[in-house]
Amino acid sequence: MNDRSPPPSTPTPPAAKPLKPGQHVIVSLRRMIAEGTFQPGERIGEVATAEALGVSRMPVRTALRALEAEGLVVRLGARGYAARSITASEINGAIEVRGVLEGLAARRLAQRGLTTAEQHAFRTCLAEGAAIFADGVLADGALDLFYAYNVAFHSLLIDASGNPSIGYALARNNHLPFASASALALDWSDRPSEFEHLRGAHQAHCDVIDAILRRDPDDAERIMRDHAWAAVGSERVFGGIPPGP
Repeated sequence: MNDRSPPPSTPTPPAAKPLKPGQHVIVSLRRMIAEGTFQPGERIGEVATAEALGVSRMPVRTALRALEAEGLVVRLGARGYAARSITASEINGAIEVRGVLEGLAARRLAQRGLTTAEQHAFRTCLAEGAAIFADGVLADGALDLFYAYNVAFHSLLIDASGNPSIGYALARNNHLPFASASALALDWSDRPSEFEHLRGAHQAHCDVIDAILRRDPDDAERIMRDHAWAAVGSERVFGGIPPGP
């Protein structure tokens, strides 16, 4: 295990990151778009959507802005937003790129090893992730906790890679549908299945850090490439998206 002194830009442990509120609204809208509840070009009414999700209009409005940045909706001027036409090939292409970039970050870390400070940051992050699943169920509020943990882990990985170009490329790729590590689309009505889904993602995080600590770049890269596809593995959620050209 490499025990070098940490560089000045050592990542901050994720405990300092605030939770992002209202993730269940964003996740629900992503799922509705993926399932075809909103057809391409169909206007997404703020009032009706807020009533359906049991929230006020403001979280819906905030979520739609976020989904516009992800390439899932388009703005209709003063009329609000409409679902954008997306295809499986578009999603698959973006996720393939993400897997390559995050796999490269993991490979670089396994090749050079982690500093003591980086090891501590990752262990702190993984402990926060493990706590989410400790009770064997997804409690109320678990989605916000997982969102914060997941973003923190992926940010640590990219920041520690030592190659800023990986982060820049990911930032551009994240504007494509379901490309971002934070672009969760869950069926919250089936919490037992989603518990296993999210716990599997956490296990992949643990596995890639284990490979990095073992200094196995091939295994670390493979795990991160495979992990990128986990977000769109639900046939129930993504099965209705047309294949595309």
